[in-house]
Amino acid sequence: PEHAVYLKTLTMKGFKSFADSIDLDLEPGVTVVVGPNGSGKSNVVDAIAWVLGAQAPSSVRSQKMDDVIFAGTSKRPALGRAEVSLVIDNSDGILPTEFNEVQISRTLFRSGDSEYALNGVPCRLLDIQELLSDSGVGRTQHVIVSQGQIDAVLNARPEDRRLIIEEAAGVLKFRKRREKAQRRLAATEANLTRIQDLLREVRRQLRPLEKQADAARRHGDVVAELHACQVYLAGRQVATLRKKMDTHAQNRRDFTVQDRDMRSSLSTLDTDIISLESDLSAQGAVDLGDALARLEGLSQRADGARNLIDERLRGIARERQATIDGDVVAALRAEVAQLGTELGDVDSQILALAPEQEQLALGEQRLTEDRSTLELALSAQGGESAEAAAAGRAAEVRGELAALRSSIEAAGSELTGIGTRSSDLDTRSHELKERQVTERSHLDDAVEREQALVATADSAATAHMAAQEALTTLQAERAEADAVHRSATARHVALAEALDSARAAAGADDLEELDGLLGTLLDVVAIEPGWESAVEAALGEALSAVVVDSNDAGRQALEAFANGRGSGSVIALDPLVPPALPSPDSVISRVTPQRPGVAGVLSRLLGNIDAVDGDWRVALDRSLDTGRVVVTKSGDRIGGGFWRLGTSGVGATKAALDEAEAAAAEAQAHLERCEVELASASEEVGRCVVADREAASALDTNDAALTSTTEALHQIDAQLRQIDFERDALTTQQSELEVRLARETDRGAELDSLLPGLESAEAESAERARELEATRKTLAERGNAVAEQRRDFEVRTASLEERRGVLRRRLGEVQDRLERLAVEQTEAERKRVVLDRTEALTSQVAALLESTIQDLTVHLDARREERRAQSAIVHELTAKLEAMRAQRSSTEQELREVAERTSRIEIDEAETRLRLESTTEMLRRDLD
Repeated sequence: PEHAVYLKTLTMKGFKSFADSIDLDLEPGVTVVVGPNGSGKSNVVDAIAWVLGAQAPSSVRSQKMDDVIFAGTSKRPALGRAEVSLVIDNSDGILPTEFNEVQISRTLFRSGDSEYALNGVPCRLLDIQELLSDSGVGRTQHVIVSQGQIDAVLNARPEDRRLIIEEAAGVLKFRKRREKAQRRLAATEANLTRIQDLLREVRRQLRPLEKQADAARRHGDVVAELHACQVYLAGRQVATLRKKMDTHAQNRRDFTVQDRDMRSSLSTLDTDIISLESDLSAQGAVDLGDALARLEGLSQRADGARNLIDERLRGIARERQATIDGDVVAALRAEVAQLGTELGDVDSQILALAPEQEQLALGEQRLTEDRSTLELALSAQGGESAEAAAAGRAAEVRGELAALRSSIEAAGSELTGIGTRSSDLDTRSHELKERQVTERSHLDDAVEREQALVATADSAATAHMAAQEALTTLQAERAEADAVHRSATARHVALAEALDSARAAAGADDLEELDGLLGTLLDVVAIEPGWESAVEAALGEALSAVVVDSNDAGRQALEAFANGRGSGSVIALDPLVPPALPSPDSVISRVTPQRPGVAGVLSRLLGNIDAVDGDWRVALDRSLDTGRVVVTKSGDRIGGGFWRLGTSGVGATKAALDEAEAAAAEAQAHLERCEVELASASEEVGRCVVADREAASALDTNDAALTSTTEALHQIDAQLRQIDFERDALTTQQSELEVRLARETDRGAELDSLLPGLESAEAESAERARELEATRKTLAERGNAVAEQRRDFEVRTASLEERRGVLRRRLGEVQDRLERLAVEQTEAERKRVVLDRTEALTSQVAALLESTIQDLTVHLDARREERRAQSAIVHELTAKLEAMRAQRSSTEQELREVAERTSRIEIDEAETRLRLESTTEMLRRDLD
């Protein structure tokens, strides 16, 4: 037929029953496979369906997919994989590929891994399906009819038959593609919604990010301004640190004096303390402690002996009282007579209880006989079980009938409630649908407004960013101008202070009244920019010299210094001295005289010194070659047997000071212009900020409305789905209730017919049960009475027996004691005589001991008085010694504090010196 594809070759290996590799060549026309049952004919069809992409195990007549792998036999082991290859003839070009033959391969491993290949190249199942979709061949199309499938096609439902017809007509692939496209459109729509949410969130985050960027831009300006301030403060700190150095030196001298005075005081205190310790040792030579201790020990021993004698006398009194008295014997004999009488009464009462015991045994026997008779009657009438069964059956029927009536009533109420609930759900569904239409209208309006508001917000944000950039540029320019102004001001102040210091060091301030004073050398020369350090290194100490206009003025200056008005150097100008012709490399070429006669002075001072634009190595080579002194641009001085790297000068000259003053004025004017422009830009930024905020607020409001409307629609959809679910549940519940109501109504009618007969049997059983219950109650009352009599009899008998045992034990005890007392009376008389003699001797010893204690007390008081006087003297000496030791400790503490303060001052002085050097170096570096 036209537009058809043909199967050319089928290769199977390890698939189901084909353990070995099998190749089937399919010629054009009809190919028939013939063989007995079980030969594997159907496996060939399964192999074709499987290689075309069948995924369900049932489509290849298997329980699970790895069943298609050869499972082995008794003679051959199982294989690890199944592989099928199908070659399709594409000479007509039906398949969308340039190959005349297309080989489709599928391999399945026992691990579950699966591989597909097209012409030996690995591919996906989707690639195979796309290739075969226009050819009428594939795993989802009915080109392969298996066993039993014809019957399924003939008996298929209309909707299933429609699918078969669509497959045959080639419509199925288009429907699949439409469904796939719809799924992609839905996913794209969800992605667009997510992108809109992200855009709104990003717009909300732009403003804080802009603030952070602005802060980052301002950081550089603040750093530059901070650097200028640091340079300015460093110049101010130099004077403070120098003053602090002087203060530390004065404090160190004061502490040295205090240390010397305190050490002298400590030496005096040590001498006084040694003297007091000698006096205290002399007082300890007269030792009254041993004698006082011996007397106190004798006194304590005497007190102990007296206490022992007193205790002995009290023991004799107690033993005297313990002798036998005749009244005790009479009392015991009277008690024996009384106990005999009481014991006879108890025996009489026990004998009187015997008739009562016989009567009680007879009553118990009759009660047992009556109970046996009642049990026989219950057995003859069937017992309580029959009556209880009849009553229980009637009660069960009544209970079940009551439960059925309640259930029927509840079912009716539930049906009424279901109807009401269904009506409420319909009303609520109608209201929600109306709300849904309204919310969708609001959503459409918000979507329409969104674009315009976004454009407005973007325009306002662009304007704000442009204004902010302009403001940032002006802020940077203003910060730069401020830094330049601060740097120029700091340089001007530093140069002025350096010139003032140079004048003060040179003594110019002490020669203010001298005629012809021109200032210092730095006031009458101008140095080429960048060569200040080189000129200062070349001039050396001449920088601190005072310049006068004549030799006479120089003489007057020297006389002023010699008369005690100060010290310093003097340079006298002589206009008649011609300047020497400098060499091209001389330092003089970097200096311009500002007054007549200065050139000659410069020739004398700098004529033999060269300047090089290089480091100290270049200067060293030049000096070694020429034998002249060479200075570098950085202030190094090489030559003349004296080499030095670096200089401590700041390049301060009068010309440099005037230049720094002019630069500071120009920087001030530029700073004022920048501040005016910055104020105007700040106002523009403020207007843009207001407009940006208003646009962003309107956009946020619309976004909030859009979000709330979308959420409201989602909630309405969820509520509508919930209503549909509840309506279906109510319908199901209503059907179940109707079925249950019919069943329970039939059961109720059946129970109504059974109840009268059961209630009659229940009444008869109840009457017999009442008679038996009356008899049982009578017997129970008799049994309780007999049991009460038995308990009362046993209690009285036990009480009399216990009383008789107590009386017998007490009688035996009294008789034994009377026998013992007869022997004790003779012993007590002999003991009384011994106690009288012992008491008389003990009283004599007590009197002698009392006299000894009085003598010891007199001697002890005298020694104690002597000890108190000695203690007072020792206490006074000890107090003085402690006071002196405390004073010595305080003085030592103060000495340590002075030493610590001196050490701290030395540390602070070293730190101040280090800070001064570092500050000077930083100031020089920043000014250069």
